[in-house]
Amino acid sequence: MSRITDIQSLTLGQLREYISSLGEKPFRAVQIYKWLHQKRVEGFDKMSDIPFSLRERLSKDFCFEHIRPARILKSKSDGTVKILYELTDGNHIETVLMKYDHGDSLCVSTQAGCKMGCRFCASTIAGFKRNLEPCEILGQLYETERATGRKVSSIVLMGIGEPLDNFDNVVKFLTILSSPEGANMSLRHVSLSTCGLVDRIYDLAELDLGLTLSISLHSPYDDKRSELMPVNRRYNIGELMKACRDYFDKTGRRISFEYALIEGENDSEADARALCSLLKGMPAHINIIPVNKIKERNYRSDRSSAQSFCKLLCSMGANATVRRTLGADIDAACGQLRREYEENSINGGNESK
Repeated sequence: MSRITDIQSLTLGQLREYISSLGEKPFRAVQIYKWLHQKRVEGFDKMSDIPFSLRERLSKDFCFEHIRPARILKSKSDGTVKILYELTDGNHIETVLMKYDHGDSLCVSTQAGCKMGCRFCASTIAGFKRNLEPCEILGQLYETERATGRKVSSIVLMGIGEPLDNFDNVVKFLTILSSPEGANMSLRHVSLSTCGLVDRIYDLAELDLGLTLSISLHSPYDDKRSELMPVNRRYNIGELMKACRDYFDKTGRRISFEYALIEGENDSEADARALCSLLKGMPAHINIIPVNKIKERNYRSDRSSAQSFCKLLCSMGANATVRRTLGADIDAACGQLRREYEENSINGGNESK
């Protein structure tokens, strides 16, 4: 078997194949897997019931690395925790832990940077570096629980990066996350947010994983959506809606549509009517998001206008809510901390943890 960057990125099936290739007993794969994803050890030497000879072989064939917090911000108002993680190659990603009545939810990144170029998003401004490996996505869960002492009950793939642009690694992450011998989290507690990579939505539907699909829509009109989200020039709204209906038909899972409200751009009564017409007949939920302020853009909205737009949608028969604002005092919107930290480092400044 070829060298794998990090053993924590292996699915149980892959680990079983590797163990079999060594002529070892099959149960060793499950033992090792549990050490990695349940006991979450930080080195092969901690696997006390694995023979020394096998541990030595593992250390030769695989790396065993961990992401580390570079900065941790804690909200004084609502308990939100934002962590800037440094990867082993020096890149940075962000993770946000949010407190809800139903438990703590973790927003994870899937790429270091983003290629998608959405106009209102800070993640894309700093540029795309690379895809994250499965172990680096998992590491955000493991290290956040370790650093905060809090138990995560749900995960949203809504941090830095486009999850479906890193499709294979994200699917491996979900496989490990949901494995009974691994992290053992039901994928019904996972939400994946995409800007609308239509071909990958079809691929995801075929897997029928049970997760919630969230579509970043932000406008019911092709011209406006293309202006806000360049991906719409590749996959227009008609193609996107066709893929969404296919996803529901194959999985039976209601789709959530995210709508970042921008004053003067997509907040009119005509926008609301067009949005309701677009989603008519589809089991869907509209999540209204007051747009986050970023210094490079002049976009703005507030919670009051979001609530008014939501009320208008509901009066037209739509299922809509306004997303709860969390971590406002620590700029918990994704991409901001990474960009500021890296700019500060380039300029020779110092950041305290």
